[in-house]
Amino acid sequence: MESTITSNVKAKPNASANYTVPLVILTTLFFMWGFLTVLNDILIPHLKGVFDLTYFQAMAVQMAFFGAYFFVSYPAGILVKRVGYKTGVVIGLIIAGIGCALFYPAASLRVYGIFLGALFVLASGITILQVSANPYVSLLGPSETAPRRLTLTQAFNSLGTTVGPFFGSMMILSTVTATELVGLSPAELEQHNIAEANAVQIPYLGLAATLVGLAVIFALLKNLPHIIDSDQSQVSAPKSAWQYSHLVLGAIGIFAYVGAEVSIGSFLVNFIGEPHIGNMPEQQAGKLISYYWGGAMLGRFVGVALMSYIKPAKLLAINALVIIALLVVGTFTSGGVAMWAVLAIGLFNSIMFPTIFSLAIAKLGPATSQASGILCMAIVGGAVIPPIQGLLADNIGLQLSFLLPIICYAYIIYFAVIGHKPKED
Repeated sequence: MESTITSNVKAKPNASANYTVPLVILTTLFFMWGFLTVLNDILIPHLKGVFDLTYFQAMAVQMAFFGAYFFVSYPAGILVKRVGYKTGVVIGLIIAGIGCALFYPAASLRVYGIFLGALFVLASGITILQVSANPYVSLLGPSETAPRRLTLTQAFNSLGTTVGPFFGSMMILSTVTATELVGLSPAELEQHNIAEANAVQIPYLGLAATLVGLAVIFALLKNLPHIIDSDQSQVSAPKSAWQYSHLVLGAIGIFAYVGAEVSIGSFLVNFIGEPHIGNMPEQQAGKLISYYWGGAMLGRFVGVALMSYIKPAKLLAINALVIIALLVVGTFTSGGVAMWAVLAIGLFNSIMFPTIFSLAIAKLGPATSQASGILCMAIVGGAVIPPIQGLLADNIGLQLSFLLPIICYAYIIYFAVIGHKPKED
């Protein structure tokens, strides 16, 4: 193993060949942002009921959250290039903590717009974490094992997304059925809606305290290498990341993947609750989302092992093809077959983000920080695809709307087969 991190970065203090401790510490951050992100799947049906929203209106939750990636990722890349990956992580944690704290006044005032604003601030912090931590993990070791390393840490992100729905369902979603609500008087219904809105206050205040606490701990740690992009040693000015076609195609791949994954997760509670699918109340359906995200966690551990025998790009193509088949089954069947087909998609989503990310930043040299910002900006797909599926659900039905993600996964097959290959100068 090399004694330095890569040729285009410098470390302070002396870089060590053993990066086990930094990687272990970083996994806690992957867990936290997975936990926070998946709570949106619980918030959507919750706020849809509290504010009596259409599917399209409810998808504003994902528009606010993932829209932050579009507006914040590129500036975050510049910030991280200047202050380093470790300081970027601390800043991201503090901003995310502020976003969680804003849920308290949002619930007290019962204003949907304030909820959306809080989500934007929260996501801005997570965006800075993404821009900082993803390349940090990629650079802490040999470049040829970066996809396996990032996939392993992403597995703990999936642990957060697995635990999150169960926690959120218990703390946030109501056990009151639609039939029971019909029997309430206007005053009782108003009281119920107030209680529902306030259900998010304690959970998100606890998350705010946890994030700020992690920021303090991370800032005080002395055994994390301080890594920043270094173009000082370059004879000529580095190329812009936009000049690398595989980076641009990878950004589209991230857009398509995140858009599809988020869109599917956003509709799962309502999909499972459909009479001809699972016919379950929200809280019970919400707990089943843990299978979707738990499959992603399991798949990442399996993916790390498989990448020792199968090239990452080939494995990416195989998984996308299987997901398309599962979406077809989920769209045109009913009952448990349709429900479990869609839930099983999480297993095959598992390796996609880290693999696309790693393939897209391959051989970028000093343009890596800029590329990371571009790729994280592409996560805005999570703000674009769900509202489109929401419009389809409002007009042609929820089940048929699941045909939309097929287009996204078809593109991922193209990237895995052709688009990921860097072009020689």
